[in-house]
This record gives sequence, structure tokens and C-alpha cells, in this order.
Amino acid sequence: MPDRALWSYTDIAAHIRVRTDTVRSYRKCGLLPDPDVVEGGRPFWYADTIRLWSSRRPGNRSGR
Repeated sequence: MPDRALWSYTDIAAHIRVRTDTVRSYRKCGLLPDPDVVEGGRPFWYADTIRLWSSRRPGNRSGR
């Protein structure tokens, strides 16, 4: 079953073990997928979107 939990910058940072500012920088540089949802001007991503991106991103040595 798809995981439709919405993740913020903070959630993504915790998942990939970096600082929140790093995730914001990834988005600014076009390295993060487009948000699945924008609420009140704030971007959110489905957990599955980030897990897939994380497993494919360069430098991912954990295989997660």
C-alpha cells in the first residue's frame, strides 16, 4: 500500500541524515523532486516519493 504521509523539509532531512538547510539547497538547485503537495505556500512530498528519490540519489551509499 502506498505511503501517502506528507513529509516536510525537516522529515526529509531526518530520513537522509542531513541538515534541513541542505534539503532546502537541494530543492533550490533542482536536486529534489517537485513537491507532491503545496499547502499555504509550503512544499510537502509523499514519503514514497522521497524514499524512491533517496534510493536513487548520487552519493547514497546506504542502499535505502
